Amino acid sequence: MKIEHILAGFVPGGRGQDGLTLAVLLARQAGARLTVANVHVPTWPTPGPGKIDAEWRAYVTAQAKAVLDQARELLADVRDVPVEFVSHGHRGSGRGLVQLARQIEADAVVIGSAPGGGRGRIRVGSTADQLLHTSPVPVALAPRGYTEDHPPGLRRLTVAYRRDPASDEAVRQAFVLAERMDVPLRLVTLVLSGGRRGRIETEMLGRLREKVAADLEEIIRGHDDVRVDVEVLEGRDVTAALAGTDCEAAMVICASSETGPLRRVFLGDVSLKIIRSAPCPVMMVPRAPSGKSGSAGQRGKR
Repeated sequence: MKIEHILAGFVPGGRGQDGLTLAVLLARQAGARLTVANVHVPTWPTPGPGKIDAEWRAYVTAQAKAVLDQARELLADVRDVPVEFVSHGHRGSGRGLVQLARQIEADAVVIGSAPGGGRGRIRVGSTADQLLHTSPVPVALAPRGYTEDHPPGLRRLTVAYRRDPASDEAVRQAFVLAERMDVPLRLVTLVLSGGRRGRIETEMLGRLREKVAADLEEIIRGHDDVRVDVEVLEGRDVTAALAGTDCEAAMVICASSETGPLRRVFLGDVSLKIIRSAPCPVMMVPRAPSGKSGSAGQRGKR
């Protein structure tokens, strides 16, 4: 995963600051430059007969400048990451970020959680929903309150893996990013199980765990440049399963749904549950065309 240019969507308030915090961490560790953007309502390109068009344009411009001035103030002490600030007009904030990401050739888009979610968790609002169904580049979301509780740096990348081409591509990209960021990689597969089980159900679950563990070992074979761990996480639901692993100072990477369009992020049901349950940032990776992603198992483990 090449991340040399990060686009951070910024709005006033805690969610904007949370997104900036994650964007700076990623940019610093990946050696990337950062563009901070505020997407505002569009202005009319052609002036009308009265003053209202000019007044509206001046008002929107002033508001956008005030928002970006807040972002500049928040990042005033950041000296080790090149930062630019832009405003962009679009009717949809998420679609505007997608459009801007294409224009400036960003490699990833970062935003904060929508208001109303629990502390330390991610809530998908309209901006994230648009990004998570249309973005041609990875989308990273910071949990609520990340600015106050964030680590000094990300110490690990965790890939939520299932055996399919989309997850294989996510693993391949995660290996590249982990090497660039100089952090270890962890591959986890979630095994969801009910409460009380009979002997047959227990035996079936045991065989499933063995199969999943074998899949994880196969996918990491040959990756000598990144330290890799594998885990099979079991729980009655996604939240309970994720509680069985250490997510401190980590970021979870998820593959897009196999039913989504090529070269786009597309949110599936399991990925949505992971986003809502993970107590750390989550990044969604677009789906690559079949046959162009390469095999994640062609390199190795140490």
